[in-house]
Formats: sequence, structure tokens, C-alpha cells
Amino acid sequence: MTIRVQAAWKLFKPKACILKLKGTDHESIFGELVDGLIKSDQLESALAEPAIEALVAREKLASTGVGMGVAIPHVKLEGLDRALCSLSVHPDGVDWRAIDGAPVQLFFMVLRPAEATDEHDPERHLEMMRWISRLGRHDDFRRFAISAKNRTELVDLLKEMSVV
Repeated sequence: MTIRVQAAWKLFKPKACILKLKGTDHESIFGELVDGLIKSDQLESALAEPAIEALVAREKLASTGVGMGVAIPHVKLEGLDRALCSLSVHPDGVDWRAIDGAPVQLFFMVLRPAEATDEHDPERHLEMMRWISRLGRHDDFRRFAISAKNRTELVDLLKEMSVV
């Protein structure tokens, strides 16, 4: 793992993460996730609707439910200069049309600029997405993330897993 991937956890801000998602469908969950980015002062509220629309449209193409209770909704979004990320938990799980049919409890959401910027390197982005994918397949990571007591614990877990 490169040093660049080891720093990927820094894109996840505790204030953007949610421990108890309540939504029961794609649009309501995307609304909660996007709202978390707005409340953490990372995403302008004017981009909320375009972000949700892009996430819903992406989900219609193919489920971002990668299995084992994990979904990785990710889209390009005009108006961003850097990637915005969150890790959130749905305590009960929700049907996400995941490839294994299991309900999703962990959501890694990634919004990224449509083009390369001073703050966004597409190659580095691909490395980060591979890292997120590996985390989603890690049994201990999933177990600890689902049982996190607070948002800081979630991000600390990402930091810890960045050196594994």
C-alpha cells in the first residue's frame, strides 16, 4: 500500500459520518448521506439536489451494493474541487439490491470532481476506491464499523486500517 492510500482516511470527516441511518430506500438514504456532508461544511447546500440526483441515477445503472453488507455509492459531481467521502451505518440494514442479496449496513459514499483539479488526482482516486473495496471485504473492519459508538471511532477505524 502506498503512502498516498495511507492518507485516504483523512478524506473522511467524523461530522460527515452517520451512525444511525434511518432511510428505507435509495433516495432517503442518499438524502441523509448528502445532508451529512452539508452539515460538516464540506458540500454546498446548492449541490445537494444535483448530488442526490446523480447518486440515484448511478444506482439505477447498477447497484453499488458490493456484498457482505457494504455499498459504495460513488459519482462524479460538477462543482467540486476535491473528493468528499463519508462512512455511515444503517443499524438494521436496508435492501440495496446488493450482488449477494444481503441487506446493506455500511455505506461508503464518495462524491468526486468531474475532472482533475489541484485537489483531485484521478489516479489517486482509483487507489482510494480500491482501498475502500478492500475494507469492505475485511470481516473485522465491518464488525467494528457496525458496532462503533461514535463517529470519531468510525474515522479512527479507517485510520487504523490505512496501514494494514
